[in-house]
Amino acid sequence: MVARRVDPDVLATIVGGRGVPVVAITGSNGKTTTARFTAALLRGEGVAVAHNSSGSNLVQGVTTLAVGFADLRGGLPYGALVAEVDEGALLVVADELRPRALVIVDLFRDQLDRFGELHALGEALDTVASGLPADRALVVNADDPLVASLAAGRAGRRVTFGFDVGVSLDRITRAADTIRCPRCRHALAYRTVHLSHMGDWACDACGFARPDLDVAVTAVEVTGLDETRCTIRLPDESTIDLAIPQAGIHVAYDAAAAVATVIALDMPVTHAAEALAGIRPAFGRIETIALPDGRSVVLAFSKNPTSFNTTFRALASEGEPRHLLVAASNTLVDGEDFAWLWDVDVESVAPRIEDAVISGTRADELATRLKYAGVDPARMTVVEDRPAALDAALANVPPGDRLTVVAGYTPTIEIREEMHRRGWTGRFWEQ
Repeated sequence: MVARRVDPDVLATIVGGRGVPVVAITGSNGKTTTARFTAALLRGEGVAVAHNSSGSNLVQGVTTLAVGFADLRGGLPYGALVAEVDEGALLVVADELRPRALVIVDLFRDQLDRFGELHALGEALDTVASGLPADRALVVNADDPLVASLAAGRAGRRVTFGFDVGVSLDRITRAADTIRCPRCRHALAYRTVHLSHMGDWACDACGFARPDLDVAVTAVEVTGLDETRCTIRLPDESTIDLAIPQAGIHVAYDAAAAVATVIALDMPVTHAAEALAGIRPAFGRIETIALPDGRSVVLAFSKNPTSFNTTFRALASEGEPRHLLVAASNTLVDGEDFAWLWDVDVESVAPRIEDAVISGTRADELATRLKYAGVDPARMTVVEDRPAALDAALANVPPGDRLTVVAGYTPTIEIREEMHRRGWTGRFWEQ
């Protein structure tokens, strides 16, 4: 904020035209993990990287990233700048960053009071993507119909990624967003569904179909809450096998996006397996925190229907959640519209819930949603204060067992900060 007050063009001054590769990664879900993977892959190839690892992705965070990377004369060292960028902030900083690669990981309904409906956000991102110079690369998730349709007439390099596993890993539910053709609005036909509305799709009315994949996940296996194994096919038809210490089908999507990004920079991915083998989850991304008494807390940040459902799918592999703390707030950064709670598939996890503590500024609405999903109100306790809610939830957890916390952005930070205060974990921005 200080730097932009001193020089409103400081970001463009530092980054623009300096020859340092800049990667801008945006989208609804998976930005943080994709950026972490991209930075790790580049470092694995010997490239010095600066990236906003804390997830601070608004204009101030992206500016801070560049200012922190530069020396006192405003010069940049050899290396690359990997910037996770909020979808709304991208409209402001794209011209300043002049990214060598713009990565759009996916588009889901999210923060409707900020972005409006999904196609309005798509149109805004289309403007940015279409304006990318021809010598820059656009990396898109081909499995997401709306993302795949962006910048269709642009001249320049385009790198696509997605799944080519031959079977469905998910199904279309009421939480799915882009299930109509972005061009003619006819209902899409799916050969396979991989995650929410993402899959191998085609429109029978106008012929628009998923484009060919440059980078493809050809096999994926999730082991509990600890590991995702996947095989990724590269443009030259060679493959790499990855074992990533994070859980979920979405982790394979993020890995494919990161690999596609490095390829778009014309850099190798020779050491990809080693580079990603040690990348633990970012804060709150199904993060396991060990408590001093032998119990543990699984912290899962969820902010929209798809992120909730994806989290529930990953937790289900371990029979979770059983002892649940769920929290949601309607602050400015969380979004004030919570109608989307009714599109979360709470019914799929309700039978497993033995006890639930509900917290946050919208604890009342969460409790109502759980009740209608089939959770017995006698097993629910509403505790709006976050530290008190953590205590109440842990009181239900037997020795050696674990508590599952599923929460929105602000409650996740509040609960994690409380665990830091108690000495159970480090600061979230140090992840």
